[in-house]
Amino acid sequence: MTTQRHTSQEVASLASDVLKDDRFSDTAKTLAASALSQAAHENRKTSAEVASLAGEVLDNPAYSDTAQELAASVLSQRAPQ
Repeated sequence: MTTQRHTSQEVASLASDVLKDDRFSDTAKTLAASALSQAAHENRKTSAEVASLAGEVLDNPAYSDTAQELAASVLSQRAPQ
């Protein structure tokens, strides 16, 4: 049995704010776009490329709390290998 996971409304709102704000990095915007896509489409899963990027963000404390929250969200939606 599999559990359907999708981006919460709270994270989707955060992702939308990131995409509108030029102060965020391209990395944060990539994670935001992935999270927002998964909010709109429950069957979408995080790609290997975005999952790798999210892992790098979580491993690097230089990234903002916002970027790390988005990274955690998209990683939680990675399809099982």
